[in-house]
Amino acid sequence: MVDLASNYDVVMAIRLEARDLTVELPTRKGWVRPVNEVSFALAEGETLGIVGESGSGKTMLALALMGLMPPGARCRGEAWLAASSNGNGANHARQRENLLAVAPEEMRALRGRRIAMIFQEPMTALNPVVRVGAQIAEAIRVHEPELDASDADRRVLDALERAAVPEPERRARQYPHELSGGLRQRVMIAMALAAGPHVLIADEPTTALDVTVQKQILDLIETLQRELRLSLLFITHDLGVVAQVADRVAVMYAGRIVEQGPAGEVLRHPSHPYTQGLLRAAPRLAREKLEAIPGTVPPLDALPPGCAFAPRCPLHVAACDLEMPQLVRAKERSETHAARCISPAEES
Repeated sequence: MVDLASNYDVVMAIRLEARDLTVELPTRKGWVRPVNEVSFALAEGETLGIVGESGSGKTMLALALMGLMPPGARCRGEAWLAASSNGNGANHARQRENLLAVAPEEMRALRGRRIAMIFQEPMTALNPVVRVGAQIAEAIRVHEPELDASDADRRVLDALERAAVPEPERRARQYPHELSGGLRQRVMIAMALAAGPHVLIADEPTTALDVTVQKQILDLIETLQRELRLSLLFITHDLGVVAQVADRVAVMYAGRIVEQGPAGEVLRHPSHPYTQGLLRAAPRLAREKLEAIPGTVPPLDALPPGCAFAPRCPLHVAACDLEMPQLVRAKERSETHAARCISPAEES
């Protein structure tokens, strides 16, 4: 199996590294794995796009990294979070913590301060009966309880201004239902960045937004990432968004990464049939009819014995049913482009 993390230059500061991260959930039919042996590395200032259909495990992966899994869930593997680098990577080697092994109180100290998340639906993520300013202030006071009220209020306004919220004083006094969808998402961004994390997870941050507002939010995230040197894990089903924001792409299917590599290579030269199917199904102005991927994602308690995509794959052969393919280097591509397929898709 290809170890993509080992291909990073040694001078690059790896902010977040997952190795064989597995999440198991209890069901009436036994344990299922919505996240199955996922490995990736995220460097300082880099954006990794996580792509896949609903049910592929993207959000569960994010929740596991944040220590917010459902009751009864259990994790295996490693997820190493580095301390903020001092510019030469010195802190990175000495201060790393496995997010899957820290105690709950330690995770609460890390969450928000060193790793934060923008949740998918701001209307449900925000408390509807608390003013947005008070919610941002709470995120700050959790990590800086010594702040007095005036300093906390100033930090709240700074956070709203950084997130390009107009009239921050007035918006801080409003409730979530008084804000538009775009403003609510900006409030979520302000809350996520209020305590100064260096790793940010964005879970479908542009879902249900108008295309013009979506572009504004993406531009805002890109600007903040550049200014703050954020490492960004960007979860989405929209390949157009991935092409705009991601440096690298990891395609997930049924809990596993089936293809991973530089965004340009994966999108221009997809090696896994599932990635090709996603690209054919993406809306384009020049195409009148979209090509849907036949079938559906299999339930986690009834996965096929070999490749999970085999029942839907146009390149299916008998060997696909024997065992799960390894993540191997894509033919004639860079050392960081790999796919989990024994019959790689031909370029279209």
